[in-house]
Amino acid sequence: MITIADYGLGNIRAFVNIYKKLNIDVAVAQTAAELELASRIILPGVGAFDWAMARLNASGLRDTLDELVLGRKLPVFGVCVGMQMMCKRSDEGELPGLGWLDAEVVRFDVGEGSRQGLQLPHMGWNDVAPVATDSLFEGLDDWRCYFLHSYYVRPIDPAITLAQTNYGGLFTSAVRSGNVCATQFHPEKSHGWGVALLRNFAVN
Repeated sequence: MITIADYGLGNIRAFVNIYKKLNIDVAVAQTAAELELASRIILPGVGAFDWAMARLNASGLRDTLDELVLGRKLPVFGVCVGMQMMCKRSDEGELPGLGWLDAEVVRFDVGEGSRQGLQLPHMGWNDVAPVATDSLFEGLDDWRCYFLHSYYVRPIDPAITLAQTNYGGLFTSAVRSGNVCATQFHPEKSHGWGVALLRNFAVN
C-alpha cells in the first residue's frame, strides 16, 4: 500500500489522483495507526523548512515514521520540502531535520559566480540528468520536471546523488540512500515524466 503521510502540508490530492489513475492502491495517513499499514511511504512538503518540521513533529506521525523508515527499512520517497526534511539541517531554519540523509539544505547563492543574477525561487520546468542508474528512472529519457524552491539539498556523502539539474550551476535534484529516496522537483506536477517516476516507486 502506497501511503502518503498527511501532516497538513503537500499536494496530497494530486498524489492520490495519480495512483488511482494507475490502479495502484493508495491511502492517506493522518494517524500513526494509519501509517502502520503502509508498505511504501510518500513524504510530501511545501513551504518553509521549520514550519514543515514543526507540523510533522506535532502530527503524531514522527516516531512511527522513524520506526518504519529506520527500523523496518520501508521504502520512503520525499518530495520538495519533504526531501529537505530528510536531511540533517537547513539554512532556512533552526530545527533539526529527520537525519535520514547524510546531507544538509542550503540556499542558492545568487549574488556571485555562475548563479549571479538568477531569480529565486527557482520555478518552472528544468531538465533532470541522472548520474546513477536507479529503479526510479526506469523508462525515463530526456525528461523535464517542475521545480519550485529557493533551497536545495547538498549531500555530505556525494554517493547518494542520483540526478542533477542546472540552475546557474549543477545541484542535486534526486537522491537515494538505501530505502530512502527523494526528489527536489514535484513529480505530481511533472506530467508523464512524474507519473512514470511515481509508478516506478510503487512497483520497483
